[in-house]
Amino acid sequence: MTKKTQGKPKERYAAKIRLIRILFARGWDRQRILDLFKVLDWLMSLPEDLESKIFSDIRQIEEEYQMPYVTSIERIALKKGMQEGIEKGMQQGMQQGMQKGEAQLLLRQLALKFGPIPEDKQRLIESADSQKLRQWSERILTAQSMDEVLNDS
Repeated sequence: MTKKTQGKPKERYAAKIRLIRILFARGWDRQRILDLFKVLDWLMSLPEDLESKIFSDIRQIEEEYQMPYVTSIERIALKKGMQEGIEKGMQQGMQQGMQKGEAQLLLRQLALKFGPIPEDKQRLIESADSQKLRQWSERILTAQSMDEVLNDS
């Protein structure tokens, strides 16, 4: 059905509803329906407008079979949790990327100003947090030695 309805959102919507009705009609327990629905939902994604519509239709089917599959609160919580997880992951990735870039810039500046950087100092810089890297980057402007830049006092 997924292949058959590719690029045809209204047909996919109708097919998905038919399959959902079959899941409920089988009389399976809630967990089995949930597990199969997750696969079905993954295989047969819908545009956002039809996605919203299908969940109101599912609520109606739930009432017909008197078997709640996923309450609207569970669905909203799941969607919100996934979104927050994605945003947090992106934020952490950006933070790590910026921190790595700051460390690489500082290493380049130190090498240009003072020559080769000892391995221990390179590891120190690569493991430093952004605040420490900014502090050292400011010190490089007036420091007379690499040790003066990286001094923690």
